[in-house]
Amino acid sequence: MRVRAFISVSSLVALSAITAACTEKIAGQQPLRFSVSVSSALQAAALTGRVFVIVSRQETPEPRLRAGGNNSDPLFGVDVSDLKPGTATIVDVTTLGYPLKSISEIPEGDYYVQAVVNIYTDFHRSDGHVVWAHNDQWEGQHWNRSPGNLHSAVKKVHLNPALGGTIALEVDQRIPPVQVPADTAWIKHVKVQSKLLTAFWGRPMYIGATVLLPKGYDQASPTTYPAIYIQGHFSLAAPFNFTLDDVPETPAQRAQRESDGLERSVDFGRAWAGDNFPRMVAVTFQHPTPYYDDSYAVNSANNGPYGDALTTELIPYLEQHFHLTPQPYARILTGGSTGGWEALALQVYHPDFFNGTWVFFPDPIDFRRYQLVNIYEDANAFYPGGYQNAWIVPDRPILRTPDGQPTYTMRQASQLEAVLGSHNRSGEQFAIWESTFGPVDAEGYPKALWDKRTGVIDHQVANTMRDNGYDLREYVERNWARIGPSLVGQLHFYCGDMDSWHLNLATYLFEDAMKSLKSPAPQATFAWGRPLKRHGWHGITNTALVREMADHIARSRHANNP
Repeated sequence: MRVRAFISVSSLVALSAITAACTEKIAGQQPLRFSVSVSSALQAAALTGRVFVIVSRQETPEPRLRAGGNNSDPLFGVDVSDLKPGTATIVDVTTLGYPLKSISEIPEGDYYVQAVVNIYTDFHRSDGHVVWAHNDQWEGQHWNRSPGNLHSAVKKVHLNPALGGTIALEVDQRIPPVQVPADTAWIKHVKVQSKLLTAFWGRPMYIGATVLLPKGYDQASPTTYPAIYIQGHFSLAAPFNFTLDDVPETPAQRAQRESDGLERSVDFGRAWAGDNFPRMVAVTFQHPTPYYDDSYAVNSANNGPYGDALTTELIPYLEQHFHLTPQPYARILTGGSTGGWEALALQVYHPDFFNGTWVFFPDPIDFRRYQLVNIYEDANAFYPGGYQNAWIVPDRPILRTPDGQPTYTMRQASQLEAVLGSHNRSGEQFAIWESTFGPVDAEGYPKALWDKRTGVIDHQVANTMRDNGYDLREYVERNWARIGPSLVGQLHFYCGDMDSWHLNLATYLFEDAMKSLKSPAPQATFAWGRPLKRHGWHGITNTALVREMADHIARSRHANNP
């Protein structure tokens, strides 16, 4: 039932006057904005970096820990330079955000808000450039929990962009240092200063490793061991997730693990610690850069000589301190995703230094399929070619479910990176690819492969990436006469047919290239997860993988010493 309302003429006149008064008052207010200042009690010196405001419907976990990634709560970012404590930084309707482009798009309601300051460090590089970027504090390039970064308390507010107003946030808390796990009888942690990287960046720079020792390891014994070098994102966890603790798993976790072809971590741990298991040392590298949690293990114009640092500084250090056999036949590579690209790159760049690589779902190893983009021929990263004059222009996906449902687009991922940092300082995926593969721009930062607002591709950057050898398929084909004899039987690939990030497409092209190479034939192996296997599909347990590697090492050693 609807209730009718009857209002007299005099009441209408009065109501009109009240409405006019309210409208005038609202129109005179400022648009919605956030005013962020750093407490002088917390920070005495001026700082340079990026200020973020995060808006969340939930109080816990605090908003800063819900920011970033494709499922991020709304966040908005702006650069600051020489910001003095007590001076306000304004985040307003003109500030780019993600996933909302502007705070003007926030629906009216109650929210929890928080400010974060990602502090930059000035690097006076050996190439003559001075750049400001986030100096990783062994947290793996996570601006929202990096030691030394600053944040405000969580504040509950009512936001209504139509009414405007200023929300003041004071940054008065500092993130504490990372707690490195304690060494155990099985696990050791290494962190050493790199002379090469320190010289390049103009500041002390560190690389390291997490080392898993075999049963019976004795520092005083002259016995030496082969090494498995595991590539991947920064992590202080044990190699192969080694544990002897039987941690319960949910039915969903068990189903996903079994679909990926892996055993429980404790089952691997029990095998590793058992009597009838190969005696090897497993090592995960740690090499965060000012642009990402991982350097991609190669030399590059923007990141410096990380490839040389790992092969000429870190590996010799590990061989000396952990009784590793200092021979090529005893050095094995593996890794997945980012680590997959690295495991392949290290092997093909150093074919006589390493003795085989097991590559899992690698990042693009053929730039004709840079996920779904052909960076040499496509005009735009956000949508396929041929749609310039179309009424419906489909956004190109970047992430999908195993049954093919798109969940994230190139446009959205690029917008997130634009919010997280200018000059390719987002600390995200496109930033590291461009800092690793691409040239240096006029200001000393990584030159963008495409505009993060429009998607327009710079083909000069694309061609530089190829010509400098980072398109691994093209590099291998171009150099096969030289490197091929050392790579026969050394390349092993595993990838799901519905890789979540479309990385199977470049791997298909690499397989085609391997089939076409002759004199000698590569004898590369490819295992494909079918049907509907996602990013993360292994197809072989870690236990079986280590045994296979041990057999490979034994054959190589016998061939070299019949």
